[in-house]
Amino acid sequence: MNKPVQIKAQEPPVSLYAKREPVFNRRIDGKFRRIKWAIMALCLAVYWITPWLRWDRGPYAPDQAVLIDLAHRRFYMFGIEIWPHEFYFVAGLLIMAGIGLFLVTSAVGRAWCGYACPQTVWTDLFQHVDRLFDGDRNARFRLYKAPWTASKIARRLAKWSVYLAISFATGGAWIFYFADAPTLHQEFWSGTAAPVAYGTVLVLTLTTFVLGGFMREQVCIYMCPWPRIQTAMLDEKSLIVTYKDWRGEKRGSLKKAQKNPEEYGDCIDCNQCVAVCPTGIDIREGAQIGCITCALCIDACDRVMAETGRPRGLIDYATLEDAENEKAGNAPTRHMKLIWRPRTILYFCVWAAIGLGLLFTLGTRVHTGLTVAKDRNPPYILMSDGSVRNAYTLRLRNMQGRPRDMEIAIEGLPGAVMWTEDMAREAAARSLVRKVAADATQGVRVYVVAPAGSTDQSFDFSVQAVGEPGEADSSQAKFDTPGGE
Repeated sequence: MNKPVQIKAQEPPVSLYAKREPVFNRRIDGKFRRIKWAIMALCLAVYWITPWLRWDRGPYAPDQAVLIDLAHRRFYMFGIEIWPHEFYFVAGLLIMAGIGLFLVTSAVGRAWCGYACPQTVWTDLFQHVDRLFDGDRNARFRLYKAPWTASKIARRLAKWSVYLAISFATGGAWIFYFADAPTLHQEFWSGTAAPVAYGTVLVLTLTTFVLGGFMREQVCIYMCPWPRIQTAMLDEKSLIVTYKDWRGEKRGSLKKAQKNPEEYGDCIDCNQCVAVCPTGIDIREGAQIGCITCALCIDACDRVMAETGRPRGLIDYATLEDAENEKAGNAPTRHMKLIWRPRTILYFCVWAAIGLGLLFTLGTRVHTGLTVAKDRNPPYILMSDGSVRNAYTLRLRNMQGRPRDMEIAIEGLPGAVMWTEDMAREAAARSLVRKVAADATQGVRVYVVAPAGSTDQSFDFSVQAVGEPGEADSSQAKFDTPGGE
């Protein structure tokens, strides 16, 4: 008889989702922590103060230093005003920002993520709020594990209220970049602001509250695409935070190392590098996606090395190539020499070239513009005396902060004259003057008449700011006649 087949019970599938373990990082003082303090203070000050700065542009333009005026399609930044047709300036700045990220990553890894990224800055701010209410790392961990008593609930509500206040201030500051800040502030609290203002503040308040208060390192590890992109930009010559395992291993306590100094390395396995990490990783496990290159682990390790009488730099900024050289007994290379290598120099040159190009274009641009649109139906009108009339719509652009007289003229088209809707044909001439309001575009409907016998041809409209040499522009137009049919 055949033996019955025994089927083993299958193991339940391993969950693809790992429950988040909250990170309670310890406070540390050191060179890199102080740099983070300075950059955080600078970033927050720039974000919250900038909309309130004033800049005198005269009586015809807003006096807010930085303003994205969507209603009038203008972008103001101190003495610079960008019009819609000059969007290439904004595109150039975005390209510079992208190349700047490449440059920073190639030189010092994810330093942007560790110091100046908005997620990092606000997370750092919220972590300091945690310490204010709950104490340092061990106290916060104990409170997290403690049951929900009245005291814990009260402390949590107080802390979350500060979270909410910071988040509201963050969302509220954003809308001030799109309208006059004092006016919008008054309208916002009086309930007369536009609904989009309240909606924007609500969305940004909630996202800041959730991302900065609760998700924190999950944004950096799981949501942000930059860690994945940067892996394609790092190589063995990139300067990153590195644990020198040949020097630190084998790990052991200070007592063990004192008894057997030849057996143990410099790492005393104190876990201070892990305790201070804002993303909760262990840098001793090597380069990983959770490392944002904030270098707080360097501060912590250097302090421990100083306390145990060992040389600093067990965890330090180093390239993989230089780490191998140091492992072989060679002296470490100076950081500045590691930074200035062909790739970073190339990135810097491209970045600087784009910046200089934008500055040159900004410095040489004219503040007068002209666009022409020809009537297509009808393409021409044959007058009773045999002359031919075409109609055009001209848009005169005055990019100065004051009204200006602009002279419109015809160049080419022999014998032709022009007039506008608000003047008699008898006053037609080869040129005419119109006053254009400050910082505005003005439409002018123009009729051009050419003598009998004229043929289809191209000519130019030109515009010149009266009394301002160099402030001129021109646009080509087509003149249609019956002979061109």
